[in-house]
Amino acid sequence: MTDILQAGKTGDHERFLDLMAPDAVIEWPYRPEGMPAELRGRAEIAAFVSAQGSLISFDEYVDLVLHETVDPEVVIVEYTANGTVTGTGAPFTQRVIAVFQVRDGQVVSYRDYINPLPLMKVLESHDG
Repeated sequence: MTDILQAGKTGDHERFLDLMAPDAVIEWPYRPEGMPAELRGRAEIAAFVSAQGSLISFDEYVDLVLHETVDPEVVIVEYTANGTVTGTGAPFTQRVIAVFQVRDGQVVSYRDYINPLPLMKVLESHDG
């Protein structure tokens, strides 16, 4: 799990995509308006990642806690993402709970329970 988090934090899109199964699904049950509810397949994930650019530069993930589950393929990860809004230099902090399903070393499901409020604020300042 730390590999996929590291790739996301450093913006290593190639590594991030390599860790995703070809038919992987990423879901955001709680998201700002305009964000997709889910992405299906590596090609759709790649298109989304490249289109997003880098609104936020992540400096560190802190308070990382991994929770094993009764299903050996599923792990729950909690962490706080600290970074900087690229366009303004403003600080950015977001608490995340993510549920990963990993099979044969690749992520097949990534359900990202972000707090949408900090991201909404960034998107509003980016659009405005």
